[in-house]
Amino acid sequence: MSILIKDAWIVTQNERREIKRGNVYMENNLITEIGNVNVEAEHVIDGRNKILIPGLINTHTHVPMTGMRGIADDVDLFDFLQKVWEVEGKMTKEDIYLGSKMGIEEMLRTGTTAFVDMYSYEDAVAKAVKEKGIRGFLGWAVVNQDITTQGGTPVKNAEEFIRKYKGEELITPLIAPHAVYTCDEETLLSARDVAERHNTLMTIHISETRKEVYDHRKKTGMRPVEWLDKIGFFREGIIAAHLVWLTLREIKILAEHGVVASHNPTSNMKLGNGGSMPMPEMLNEGMRITLGTDSVVSNNNLDMFEVMKFAALLHKNERWDPKITNAQRILDFATVDAAKALGLNAGSIEEGKLADVVLINPWPNGMPLSKENIVSNIVYALNGLNVEMTVVNGKIVWKS
Repeated sequence: MSILIKDAWIVTQNERREIKRGNVYMENNLITEIGNVNVEAEHVIDGRNKILIPGLINTHTHVPMTGMRGIADDVDLFDFLQKVWEVEGKMTKEDIYLGSKMGIEEMLRTGTTAFVDMYSYEDAVAKAVKEKGIRGFLGWAVVNQDITTQGGTPVKNAEEFIRKYKGEELITPLIAPHAVYTCDEETLLSARDVAERHNTLMTIHISETRKEVYDHRKKTGMRPVEWLDKIGFFREGIIAAHLVWLTLREIKILAEHGVVASHNPTSNMKLGNGGSMPMPEMLNEGMRITLGTDSVVSNNNLDMFEVMKFAALLHKNERWDPKITNAQRILDFATVDAAKALGLNAGSIEEGKLADVVLINPWPNGMPLSKENIVSNIVYALNGLNVEMTVVNGKIVWKS
């Protein structure tokens, strides 16, 4: 397939963060030319007065839960989990597939081209990923054997899933130990061994709430990050979701091991987790930060534009400092930084990069366009419903 988008504002997200006016030509699954391109293409798209950005990357969600939206509102995390686990215990693989399909459609509609998932029976999610054409980094969830609702052993299930889907074009399988309160040392280290054997990423929830941290300290004498470091869990290629309740010492530990943060501000605020992820301190220590929606049960949508805005505003308010972050940095979290964290040849609009792009129509919001305000307006003024077209791997997978 070939696609030519003509006369758009191009937010390249390249090293110089250039914003250009011009054409973008995509052939097969790659961006092949940018600028004054005048070639024939199977699909020619008028980009006048529209904005072309790299596809947004959601680094933490539980997409099969889309069918549960609204079942656990206005409760804290542990009441939330009890409600969710009760429903999940009755879910079939067909339920997981249908929920995933709905969630993927919502992500494509709102400009997400790749996502990191954590759930059991990720093979049902993989089916939906293939059908809808999104990129899925699919983490089979692992918990202790005595609390699982999975058939078989979670760690073995995860390893079998990785073996089966390794090498797929749109699917990257990984392993996802759930958290320190659902995985003991043996389970966590077994998950780490699987990741080592298959050279895969891992994703895990860490220090989401004060209760989680204090309960773990009471049980082990250490905070979660300190304990995970002590048992030898950390390695390159870990995406840790939430990371709200951290000390500076823990941040240094995470940075030393190259752990990537997935910041989920909307979910954290909704669940009343208190405070905010210590983003400035993380950046000072050289940590890579990305953004996630979490599930629709704790968010309640999969719109990464909303997450970008909340990520910026939360820290400005929390630190009493409007300069603590800016729109460009937040857009980086959702594009180039996330792509680097996943080892994905995407996140910017450059020749040779994967053709994962999003065309935005800003005019329903009545906004002026200039190089000086485009990035700010993307982060602070637009939302997923401004997306007019989503392209993944060189294919148009959603169009209004």
